[in-house]
Amino acid sequence: MTEKECANGRRRYRSRSEAEQLAAEFEASGLTRREFCRRQDVSLNTLARYLQRYRRQNPPRNPPPSEAPRWLAVELAEPPAPPSALAVVVGAGRRIEVGQGFDSATLRQLLSALERR
Repeated sequence: MTEKECANGRRRYRSRSEAEQLAAEFEASGLTRREFCRRQDVSLNTLARYLQRYRRQNPPRNPPPSEAPRWLAVELAEPPAPPSALAVVVGAGRRIEVGQGFDSATLRQLLSALERR
């Protein structure tokens, strides 16, 4: 027997309280509409109508202020540089980074010039 038929072959009607209870059960069930309707032997259109009425009469509550989402200011930083093959940390917070393929003779000249200072 489906919701459309009763024992005497007539269409079955639910009271408002029955429809509201069915909608509340669906909201709490966590099931898809299709699965809920299959289990309860209710048509999708009927459930949609019940839910529309139920949600109009029972709008979702706003969360308490302590649970409300908060917005935070975010500052985007520069993307990190690709890692170098060699890094030399020099005094006063200076850093020399050398990538792969850097000419070793040029590096020796640079280090020599830094040592003289």
